[in-house]
Amino acid sequence: MNYFEQFRLRREKVYESLFSANVLFITGLFVIPAILFNPSPVLRAAQFLFFWFLCWLAGKKNKALISIFVFLTIVGFNLLVPYGRVLYSIGTFTISYGALMTGINRAATLQGLIMLSRLTIRRDLKIPGSFGELIGESFQVLSKIIDSKLKITRKNFITDIDRLLIRLSEDEKVQEIQSNAAEKDGSLTAGGTKPMGFIIISFVVILSWLPLFFLVFS
Repeated sequence: MNYFEQFRLRREKVYESLFSANVLFITGLFVIPAILFNPSPVLRAAQFLFFWFLCWLAGKKNKALISIFVFLTIVGFNLLVPYGRVLYSIGTFTISYGALMTGINRAATLQGLIMLSRLTIRRDLKIPGSFGELIGESFQVLSKIIDSKLKITRKNFITDIDRLLIRLSEDEKVQEIQSNAAEKDGSLTAGGTKPMGFIIISFVVILSWLPLFFLVFS
């Protein structure tokens, strides 16, 4: 294991020790409107970068090249239908202000929500009630799929899906065995959010809503 992977695992361990899964989930619900109601594409892009940085701090495996590729792809597709003030033209291809801002807005929204979900939805999320249990399990599966190293390709689509389902089933069995062993040893405790965790969450929520407040009161 190289130094960078060890450093990532240390950040992930600190992240999991500071916050409980339920508090993170509630924080995500509070932050989502700050993205969706933000009318500025540039500030929404800043929110995406902010969440990307938080995911890095939390020890999540973020691939910058993939994020950049998806972002530019969404912007590029929007540029195919130009409208608004023309910024630059190359032959028949035109870059217009309206299409560019729309592309940035859509790309930042999608990427920002993905980063936020990775940050606030953990595998140990528990939501009370039968419906909450169903939603919680769905989020856990989504989190496992996102964090999984297995790739689904068009060439081996069925085989890759089958491998992914087998991996998820194996992970669930391992977690159940570890949980039962911890209960027998008396080492399984319900970890809550630490005071420092609440302070960090407060700052994250404030900084997430800051662009919207800036636009409203400026």
